[in-house]
Amino acid sequence: MIKHEDDYFLLKNMDWNEFINDDNLHQKIAAAISSGIKSNNGTQLILHELLAPIDRQEIWASGVTYYRSKEARMEEAKNAGGATFYDRVYEADRPELFFKATAQRTVGSGEYVNIRKDSDWDVPEPELTLFITSNAKIVGYTIGNDMSSRSIEGENPLYLPQAKVYEKSAGLGPCLSVPKELLSPDTSITMEIIRNGHSEFLDSIAIDKMKREHTELVQYLFMECIFPYGCFLMTGTGMVPPKEFTLRSEDEIRITIDNIGTLINRVN
Repeated sequence: MIKHEDDYFLLKNMDWNEFINDDNLHQKIAAAISSGIKSNNGTQLILHELLAPIDRQEIWASGVTYYRSKEARMEEAKNAGGATFYDRVYEADRPELFFKATAQRTVGSGEYVNIRKDSDWDVPEPELTLFITSNAKIVGYTIGNDMSSRSIEGENPLYLPQAKVYEKSAGLGPCLSVPKELLSPDTSITMEIIRNGHSEFLDSIAIDKMKREHTELVQYLFMECIFPYGCFLMTGTGMVPPKEFTLRSEDEIRITIDNIGTLINRVN
């Protein structure tokens, strides 16, 4: 389904993977709107049948792309002797990139994310997420929730995969936004964590605070990898809750990015 302004259009006989993996996706969507069937219950479909915008794509992620992230990683790893690793990554030519999730381990807006049973310090990481075609072209954006165990990653930087990759460790949605132009540098990301009806954490940051360009991250990701159906790339977080904070069951995580929407996840 396509939402354009206040209207919704249903597309029939569409293969999601083939449809979005198009270097001219914006033009393709414009053409699809003109031939699509307008839906009168689009809002209801979104409320009750909304899925994460992923099928055969992979999700990858970038680390230490904001200064605040560098500080937080150095703090959590200092007792393990790994604090300088993150300082070096922030200043290095090569970015940190890691595999995050497949569709199986990803949930959409309104669904539950997990925290690991063997972790006692867990946070969400709100991230602008790129959709990139198989030809390495950025054609769309969505919102990513990179669930992370800070206690496991802090034990040793080599434990990063266990801290980041597990069932329902990624939230993605609420849509795939395909603007005509690239996102403005002053685009704001806001995260609020609500517990028992009260706001426990609220912060915002603009994407122009990123140290690295989106195209730079894409260049390194595609250097030795092929993505036949395109891929999603989380671009890192500039917001980290204080070290005294850890997620609890039934916390609500709300991540909003200008001109994209709000991704809402609860904690299992």
